[in-house]
Amino acid sequence: MRTFIPILFLAFTSFKSVAQTKIIHVLVALCDNKYQGIVPVPAKIGNGQDPANNLYWGCGYGVKAFMKKQTDWKFVKLIKDPTSIIYERAVFKHRTTNTYMIADAYNGANIKETIEDFLAFSAGLRKLTIKSDSVLELNAGGNSNLICFVGHNGLMDFSFDNYPVKKDDNKRDVAIFACASKPYFKEPLKNTGATPLIWTTGLMCPEAYTLVALVNGWIKKDNPAVIHESVAQSYLKYHKCGIKGARGLFASGW
Repeated sequence: MRTFIPILFLAFTSFKSVAQTKIIHVLVALCDNKYQGIVPVPAKIGNGQDPANNLYWGCGYGVKAFMKKQTDWKFVKLIKDPTSIIYERAVFKHRTTNTYMIADAYNGANIKETIEDFLAFSAGLRKLTIKSDSVLELNAGGNSNLICFVGHNGLMDFSFDNYPVKKDDNKRDVAIFACASKPYFKEPLKNTGATPLIWTTGLMCPEAYTLVALVNGWIKKDNPAVIHESVAQSYLKYHKCGIKGARGLFASGW
């Protein structure tokens, strides 16, 4: 009985810890000159089948490369080819909270499937379990607390016959770092039940500094207005567009 109680306590605290884990799932559509309707970038960084050199992933301000530089985050592991259309899956752990980020680098030719996954996750569909180590399993995909899309606004080029509908009562926040995402994603997101924390009103460069500003504010439970300001200030730091322009580029809520 004396040994049973400590084991039971450890099991309870372990379950409690996992239950309190927060998950951010980031879907990155690799920049692709050939398969996306974008203004072409230099060929080396615009190859959607080369994650290591891609503008939105392996370059200095790409999601994987930039996240590795953040002192508040620890790089946990890299999973190669987790699916047929995802080249790399990077897992990061926030150093002072029980928050994990899972970032997926999708083949740029599969941007439609990337956005389809994003909308499905936002509705609580396609729930995933991803192993962080030999013990801890992370509930991602439609189980995530915050879901982010980074890349070209593919809805400028294609549409879907129907959009996913909210699957459960879980609260999910979303962010879309793509050109003019609010007018294009408003209808697709409407029935998912997700809350648009940050999206955009005009043309922008979806590099990772704005993503970092968003997730760090979200972790601190800043209100949407504070997060909006942090994202705008971050964009201003790298693009001399004026604070009025930076604030107007991003929007929060419906």
